Amino acid sequence: MLKYELIPQQLLYEGTVTEDAFFSPKPCTDGVVLLTHEKDYVDKLKNQTLSAKEQRYIGFPQSPELTLREFIITQGTIDCCYYAIENGVALNVAGGTHHAFKDRGEGFCLLNDFAVAANYLLQKNLATKILIIDLDVHQGNGTAKLFEDKDAVFTFSMHGRNNYPFHKEKSDLDVELEDGTTTQVYLQKLGDVLPSLLQEVKPDFAFYLSGVDILETDKFGKLKVTMEGCKERDRLVFSLLKEAKIPCVVSMGGGYSPRVKTIVEAHCNTFRLAKEIYDLQ
Repeated sequence: MLKYELIPQQLLYEGTVTEDAFFSPKPCTDGVVLLTHEKDYVDKLKNQTLSAKEQRYIGFPQSPELTLREFIITQGTIDCCYYAIENGVALNVAGGTHHAFKDRGEGFCLLNDFAVAANYLLQKNLATKILIIDLDVHQGNGTAKLFEDKDAVFTFSMHGRNNYPFHKEKSDLDVELEDGTTTQVYLQKLGDVLPSLLQEVKPDFAFYLSGVDILETDKFGKLKVTMEGCKERDRLVFSLLKEAKIPCVVSMGGGYSPRVKTIVEAHCNTFRLAKEIYDLQ
């Protein structure tokens, strides 16, 4: 998608970041991916042997370039973990592929970058309790299913009740929003839930999926959240995590407003706020 090119270009153009703020990951290794995904599925991705039905579920025709891109995105989220541990926060320009299950892809997602990174942190003893904050308008069904029996990872998804996926999995905590939910209601619900959740879960690491498909301009979102409301959502999440001294990795997730300028601006706000709140240079 064009937004993945335009986000860093805009941030550089306006001076929010400099070139040395970016890093380019290598592809994730099969061994790390297999901490989360089944070998048969990974082999299909690598060998381009997905069935037509499997490709329809994903929404993309298979290609070596698409598979490589997904492995790079996943490693980017893992690399972000080290930056976040050092600096408090790190952001992947892409990622948030939360519809991918252990044995299949769905909804434009091949590998689940948060799940792979979370399992990597646990294996390396870099975290003991992880909170996944998924504020994309679509439920993180793949993430919920992957961690349904894993106490070390708590999954929280706040999403549209009537939006994709139409069969929802069960997160550790799901907050479902009605069509037309306004900025005020959205922020109130998040503000009621997240502070107490941090107290109860006591995570030592967090992943934040900052989808901007909650915007009122989004073609598929069905909510009525303003640009400023989306920005305040990010401010709330970052402020609470920083106050609690919980390292945070962010992936961009979805955004489908008709004007790409709107999508880019909303995503760039996430980067701007991260820099402001964490006092990054």
